[in-house]
Order: sequence, then C-alpha cells, then structure tokens
Amino acid sequence: MLTVDFAQFPVTEGERVLDMGCGGGRHAFALYKAGARVVALDRDAGELKDVAGMFAALAPEVPQGADAAAVRGDAYGLPFADATFDKIIAAEVLEHLPEDDRAMAELARVLKPGGLIAVTVPRWGPEKVCWALSEEYHSNEGGHVRIYKADQLRARLTRQGLEPVGGHHAHALHAPYWWLKCAVGVHKGDHPLVTAYHRMLVWDMMRAPWPTRLAERLLNPLIGKSVVVYLRKPELARAAA
Repeated sequence: MLTVDFAQFPVTEGERVLDMGCGGGRHAFALYKAGARVVALDRDAGELKDVAGMFAALAPEVPQGADAAAVRGDAYGLPFADATFDKIIAAEVLEHLPEDDRAMAELARVLKPGGLIAVTVPRWGPEKVCWALSEEYHSNEGGHVRIYKADQLRARLTRQGLEPVGGHHAHALHAPYWWLKCAVGVHKGDHPLVTAYHRMLVWDMMRAPWPTRLAERLLNPLIGKSVVVYLRKPELARAAA
C-alpha cells in the first residue's frame, strides 16, 4: 500500500533515492523495482533486517544498475553528505518526532538542488477524531506527538528552502478502520468490527476492485487518512539569486 503517488513523484532508473523512516519498506521496495539506487533508513534494527532480506529476494527482478541498502540511522543527523540524493521519501515519520524541524533541515540538506521530496503525515481531520476517541492511540512511547494541517506542513518545509509543487490525500478507506480501533481500544485487534473491516482492507489491497478504488478516489479529498506534499529544492543558481 503506497501513499506516495509515483505519477507525481516519478523515479528514473539509476537515481539515488532515500526512504527516510522506511519502516517495513513498502516505498523502498517500489523504488527498487523501479530501478532506483535506494537507501532505506530507519532506527529499528529489526525492521531493517526484514527490509534487507526483501531487497535480497527482489534483486533478480530489478532493472540492471539498481541497488539497495538498509541503513540504521537517526533523522536528526542523517549519515550522508550534503546533496546526496536525487529524491527523498519521508512517509508517516515526522508526526513521531519531537524535534521535527531538525529532521526537516536534515532532509533538505541531503537532497540535491533540483531534487524532489515527498512528505506524508496523518491528515488533520481524521487524526483529530482518533485523538478524541483514544488517549492510548497517541500517548504511547513512539506514538504521534502532533497533528499537522497541510498548510502548516508546507510552510514549515518551505522555511527549509523547499518549494511546494503538488500534493493530495490518500487512504480514505483506512480512516474508518482507525476510528473503529480507537473506539473499541487500539490493542483489541480481535474485535469483530475491527477484524471484519481489516479483512475488507486486505481484500481491497490484494484485488484492487474498481468499486473500492473508485470509492477511495472520491472520498480521499474528504476523509483521506494521509496528506502528501511534494516539494522541490531550488537549483543552486536560483537559490543564490
């Protein structure tokens, strides 16, 4: 399940791309299969071990010249030189970071001039519902520490020298699932309503039937669970001017 739209975030074979806070690696795997030179970075060594294993499994299927590495690192001090990456994805990461400005500055630092970055966070409206329904949803260690409005997110990234070039909302069908989980208890995964809705989501992800795909496209502007913003780092000459 991808949050970033690769029509708005096109990846060219051979480009060096960072998936910062890769988690289970969903975007990193798509980038690798598209022929990119991928770095999947996370603090969780267990997640990275699984990501590295999947990279190895995918290796026979990727275009020639693609490569991938799983790297343990910190968003506040990315272990890369300035202007290392052609493109960067930071999906559902910033809402977990108390010092998100430091992470934003690091992302801007390691992006090449002219490079493109995609940042996704939970959308303000659906996230407010989750916070209202459940204290446990956001107060646990490593949980969400803030809720962004899209304009606020763009403005803060713009202050790092990045220029907004697009955006959208995603995963409308997932918003009611999280509302259900928050209403019955976020750790009660065996609740009948939660399990039934989860089965529907898995079926939708596996089969992608047109009725649910159409429903999500229509509902995304209203209740999309995630907001996605795309920004470009200005070229050096323009930035200097």
